[in-house]
Amino acid sequence: MALMELNMILKKALLFCTSFLFAHALYANEENVKHAGDILYVLIPIGSYASTYYMNDDEGRMEFYKSFATAAGVTYGLKYTIDAPRPDGSDKNSFPSGHTSLTFQSAVFLHKRYGLKYALLSYAGATFVGYSRVYSHEHYSRDVIAGALLGTLSAWLFTEKYKNFSLDLKINTKDKFFTLTYKY
Repeated sequence: MALMELNMILKKALLFCTSFLFAHALYANEENVKHAGDILYVLIPIGSYASTYYMNDDEGRMEFYKSFATAAGVTYGLKYTIDAPRPDGSDKNSFPSGHTSLTFQSAVFLHKRYGLKYALLSYAGATFVGYSRVYSHEHYSRDVIAGALLGTLSAWLFTEKYKNFSLDLKINTKDKFFTLTYKY
C-alpha cells in the first residue's frame, strides 16, 4: 500500500509543480526558464530524499546520502579546480553543472532504488533543469552533459534496488479479473 500511495503523492506534487513551472515558463524568457530550473533543482532532490522516509527505508536514505555527497563533492571540486568561464562571463565555475548533477543523481536514485515508473517525472524535470542552465546562459552544453553523467554515476555507484517489497501481477482468465499485489 505504501508504494502506491508514494507514487500517487509524488505524481500529485510533481503535477502541481510542473503545472506551475509550465505556466511560469510560458513567457519563455531567460529569467523565467532559469527560475523554473532553480525550483526543480531544489524539489527533485527533496522529493527523492523524502521518498526514503515515506518508505521507511533507512538503507535507501544512507545510499542517497552517499550518492548525493559524492555527486556534490566531485562536481564542486571540479568547478573550483577547472576554472571554466560561464557563457555569460559572470565567473569561472561553469564546468560541470551542479544543478544538473544533483537533479540527475536524485532521478537516477529513484529509478535504481524503486523503479523507472517512480523516476520518470524526475528525469523529465532533471532534463528541463539542464535545458534551463543552457537556455539562461549559465552553462555550455558540455557542462550540463558532464553534470548529468556525474550525477548518474554517483547514484549508480551507491544505490541498490529496494528489496523490501515485491510486485506481483496475477491474471485469472477463467473469472476474467486480475490482481496486483505487493508486500513490503
